[in-house]
Amino acid sequence: MARVLTPRAEDFPRWYQDLIAKAQLADNGPVRGTMVIRPVGYAIWEHMQADMDRRIKDAGAQNAYFPLFIPESYLRREAEHVEGFSPELAVVTHAGGKQLAEPLVVRPTSETVIGEFMAKWVDSYRDLPLLLNQWANIVRWELRPRTFLRTTEFLWQEGHTAHATEEDARRYAREIHKHVYEEFMVNMLAMPVVPGRKTKGERFAGATNTMTVEAMMGDTKALQMGTSHELGQNFAKAFDITYSSAASKVEHAWTTSWGTSTRMMGGLIMVHGDDNGLRLPPRIAPIQAQVMVVKAGEGVLEAATRLADELKAAGVRVKLDVRADIPFGRRAVDAELQGIPVRIEVGPRDLAAGNAVVARRVDGTKSPVALVEVVAHVTAALRTDQQRMYDDALAFREANTVEVKTLGDAIEAAQTGWARVPWSAVGTEGEAEANGKAVTVRCLFREDGTMPDSDDEQDLVAILARSY
Repeated sequence: MARVLTPRAEDFPRWYQDLIAKAQLADNGPVRGTMVIRPVGYAIWEHMQADMDRRIKDAGAQNAYFPLFIPESYLRREAEHVEGFSPELAVVTHAGGKQLAEPLVVRPTSETVIGEFMAKWVDSYRDLPLLLNQWANIVRWELRPRTFLRTTEFLWQEGHTAHATEEDARRYAREIHKHVYEEFMVNMLAMPVVPGRKTKGERFAGATNTMTVEAMMGDTKALQMGTSHELGQNFAKAFDITYSSAASKVEHAWTTSWGTSTRMMGGLIMVHGDDNGLRLPPRIAPIQAQVMVVKAGEGVLEAATRLADELKAAGVRVKLDVRADIPFGRRAVDAELQGIPVRIEVGPRDLAAGNAVVARRVDGTKSPVALVEVVAHVTAALRTDQQRMYDDALAFREANTVEVKTLGDAIEAAQTGWARVPWSAVGTEGEAEANGKAVTVRCLFREDGTMPDSDDEQDLVAILARSY
């Protein structure tokens, strides 16, 4: 194939931007840091959104929608929260040709406005737990924007819940973290993630605990793919979210929040993409198989249409490409750039031999397959390639992760990969030293990989890495 992208090994950031442009995933918006998600990219996001939404609803949450504009006074009620977001806020001071009596913040996240309404809606312990989610856009003024990864405006889901007890809030935050986020990343995005607890320095502003899922990108940097936060009673006290208990005692609720965003698109690109473009895990691909007429000829269109229909009947998401007036090579390059998992190529010579050519995006192989076996071959390939993509990404992460014993060795190892190091060898002072060298503590976990209940547990392990 003719070279259309900057090779990853030559310039990874340029490759990333080239891929987004050439695969027609997104374009830069008219305001610095904004993006236009093109139909090809948005179709992928819709599939992510649909599966994530199903998982969230299975966890008991209901979708709602809250305003884009938040009174500035709301944010100031929780001091740590407003301090954490202050540098990123976009504030509206004029509207309708007049100065506003109170400035309005364009939502950077919705804990405060949702907290206001939780206080209104919760009266009794019978109203709890209150489990809400919204799909929305968010504005955070980014100094160094990068498409999908850090943009001034982005799309996301944000869940917000209120509970009668700390135990129930903690259980629910962990359920979302593991059974929604981690399982989605692994099973749908074919992305191995490391689940863990954020350090106090990396914790969400106003939270008592932040849990994360971290993934290694193709350049060995880390990307935070999703977070789930225990907020304790901080927001409940700030917004007077109280309930009458079964003993008729007024209590403050315990709240959580959790979110994932279009940053997942950036992670998908950087984990699975190669020098020929995007590679999509079949389960998340809007088009799983593209049936292509290579060249017009007697019976070719009919055979291609029949194959497309048979694949669709077998549950495969199919696109039929009959544009024989466009050079086949150009169409094949576009399909590779956009990461379509399987191509089925049908031309006069193939048809004469009773075959179609099946090309698999994951490994680049092409093989003739008898027409009567195409459906079985393709469905098997989609299953196999989903698992192979996960296995390849996991092997890459393990090959680029080293076990070390000291902070110095961890910082050195993090220049080219990930370092696993005892948290006791780092600590808060060591974390500050690492941050000064552009290395962060991505998360903490127990030696057996399970989630710690606090930063102070003995024998915790830390992951140190450069990150996006």
